[in-house]
Amino acid sequence: MSVKAKKYLGQHFLKDELIAQQIADSLTGKGYEKVLEIGPGMGVLTKYLLKKKFTTHVVEIDTESVEYLKAHFLNLTDRIILKNFLKINLSEYFGTNQVAIIGNFPYNISTQIVFKTLENKHQIPEFSGMFQKEVAKRIAEKEGSKVYGILSVLTQAFYNVEYLFTVPPNVFNPPPKVDSGVLRLTRKENFILPVNEKLFYRVVKTAFQQRRKTLRNSLKIMNLSDSLREDSIFAKRPEQLSVQEFINLTSKIEKDAI
Repeated sequence: MSVKAKKYLGQHFLKDELIAQQIADSLTGKGYEKVLEIGPGMGVLTKYLLKKKFTTHVVEIDTESVEYLKAHFLNLTDRIILKNFLKINLSEYFGTNQVAIIGNFPYNISTQIVFKTLENKHQIPEFSGMFQKEVAKRIAEKEGSKVYGILSVLTQAFYNVEYLFTVPPNVFNPPPKVDSGVLRLTRKENFILPVNEKLFYRVVKTAFQQRRKTLRNSLKIMNLSDSLREDSIFAKRPEQLSVQEFINLTSKIEKDAI
């Protein structure tokens, strides 16, 4: 991959075979037969995925990497998508089939990849990959922490999140200045919320926009009734609420609007 493309993508390429195999092995293969790897580069992770029972597809935006993959992985040629993952329609390539997501994700779009996954959660039962450690920890964090936030709540509302292991900078080319972390997200059996999903997103995002304030103040913009704002939950700050409490809060707001 060209230096220009690397800089654009913010990607650091894994060169450690053992870690590549560990990431590939993090997929359970349960509930799907197809896997989509994001940003395979020169295929260090791809080669281990191709040994699995599921069918591996890759999505890559860099033409040099695509040419390399075509030359070195002949059995993958017809399953390479030369596009930006953030802009593809999964159903266009996979129909109604369930598909797992995996990759060594470019740091600068990793959170967008998670949000894209949440948008397509009905089709993505499992998600495994490498992030900047700080981002990985944020996704996996529980309530009561200063790094617990929007990404934590929205992801954990639909997926069980496991922080698997930390990866040091020296196993990448070029080496990043920070550690990386590998996560596995497994979709919850009951991933359909019992409340309006758009309202849930709005409540979570609005609450954390002013995370130091109590919900009574941060959610003022939502024009809640005085009686609802007296509920004890509004005396808390957003980081104190579990995912279930955010769902309960959304339910209260939903009923308040009737």
